[in-house]
Amino acid sequence: MKIWVDADACPVVIKEILFKAALRTQVQTTLVANHAMRIPPSRFVDFLQVSSGFDVADNEIVKRLKPGDLVVTADIPLAAEVIEAQGQALNPRGQLYTTENIRARLNMRDFMESLRSSGVQTGGPAAISQADRQAFANQLDRILAKYLKSKSNEA
Repeated sequence: MKIWVDADACPVVIKEILFKAALRTQVQTTLVANHAMRIPPSRFVDFLQVSSGFDVADNEIVKRLKPGDLVVTADIPLAAEVIEAQGQALNPRGQLYTTENIRARLNMRDFMESLRSSGVQTGGPAAISQADRQAFANQLDRILAKYLKSKSNEA
């Protein structure tokens, strides 16, 4: 398993949790963004800079994704593509996207988009709270523990 991070909009506190987890578990983690980004010096954390443009980072993640990989993103269409490619998708607030919930999330996203395009002010997402950070860290730990257990069973 590899962790891919849709890093352009990923909150710094979530990246820090990911960096610590990569070091602790030795799971390769790659941040993908269209602008330069600082990462800690580690053989388990790397950065892939892509050109600017609509969905360029998303498309690069999908292209490199292998079944079982984890993608950290708040982008619901990207999460849907990840699930379709047999990957796992985790929201920075700790919500796991699944085959059971992705369709409803896409529908809600499209509904909100239609409201915004018709002039309704919907506001943006709330700032990442301490509870969100904890939920993300807990869900990430569960995913990594399951992966590490399956990896040790293979050995």
